[in-house]
Amino acid sequence: MVRAAVLPAVGSPLEIAGIDLPEPGPGRVRIKLAAAGVCHSDLSLTNGTMRVPVPAVLGHEGAGTVVSVGEGVTHIAPGDEVVLNWAPSCGSCHACTLGEVWLCANALAGAADVYAHRSSDGSDLHPGLNVAAFAEETVVAANCVLPAPAGVPLTDAALLGCAVLTGYGAVHHSARVREGESVAVFGVGGVGLATLQAARIAGASKIIAVDVSPAKEELARQAGATDYVVASENTAREIRALTGKQGVDVAVECVGRAVTIRTAWESTRRGGRTTVVGIGGKDQQVTFNALEIFHWGRTLAGCVYGNSDPATDLPVLADHIRAGRLDLSALVTEHITLDDIPAAFDNMVAGKGGRALVIF
Repeated sequence: MVRAAVLPAVGSPLEIAGIDLPEPGPGRVRIKLAAAGVCHSDLSLTNGTMRVPVPAVLGHEGAGTVVSVGEGVTHIAPGDEVVLNWAPSCGSCHACTLGEVWLCANALAGAADVYAHRSSDGSDLHPGLNVAAFAEETVVAANCVLPAPAGVPLTDAALLGCAVLTGYGAVHHSARVREGESVAVFGVGGVGLATLQAARIAGASKIIAVDVSPAKEELARQAGATDYVVASENTAREIRALTGKQGVDVAVECVGRAVTIRTAWESTRRGGRTTVVGIGGKDQQVTFNALEIFHWGRTLAGCVYGNSDPATDLPVLADHIRAGRLDLSALVTEHITLDDIPAAFDNMVAGKGGRALVIF
């Protein structure tokens, strides 16, 4: 038996409970978790913004050590340190054949599987977003496991599985920020802090962080922000004032709210680019009129998992980490235990802090 954070049903509070894991079958891997990040996507599963089968063990951003492997698993072995990949590509769907592995049609197929059982009554459990990282140990498909970068502590490497890949990819793959461009980042949570660092690495000349909380300014500046704006109805106007009345070249929205997406778009210059990373609900409707779309010539694009391919991007990120350009520890504002995850969810709802990291 191992302990895990279980979501009994959509809208229900998380329960810390004992679960029973099977030994890994063919193509499966058992992992002892070292750390797991608490991401807003996990919160989106609890409130129904994103839908997966329940009851489920949540957590999708983690790293740990291989305990055992099933038949046919050859790319890793017991004792190896690994990073979990919650959205593995199948390699054969239309998106994968186009090289757009982040849009794989089958990436979340494993979330429908029964991967474990509750110890108290033997009831079935699903792996929230494939990997069920909010547990002392987990069993996952082999394609959900990537070798951890050498020289990177597992407690840092856990963040590579979502926040860093997403933030870095939003800047370098989706928005394609060029040296000397100006960037505004909306939302200073874990992904937002990673995005700020990525903008700095890209050589952005001005990096403006935007958040509802004045308390996050120091975090944002440590991550690379040159300016800080407390969100209000005047946000777009303030950003234009900071950029010679032009607006930024690029805005990255990490919140997932209609008003924030609209403001991010309005904050860019004529011909500017807005990348939306935040996951919003179906009720969040963003509206534009036809004339303004023509006049401003701006681009609005969605961004899934940073438009990243973890297999090729992790080595790049590892080089940035080893060179000191990327500081993963700066994304973490709180180290917690498994029992503290519900409180960490409350903090996210309240807009407090950056990334909470579960240390096992």
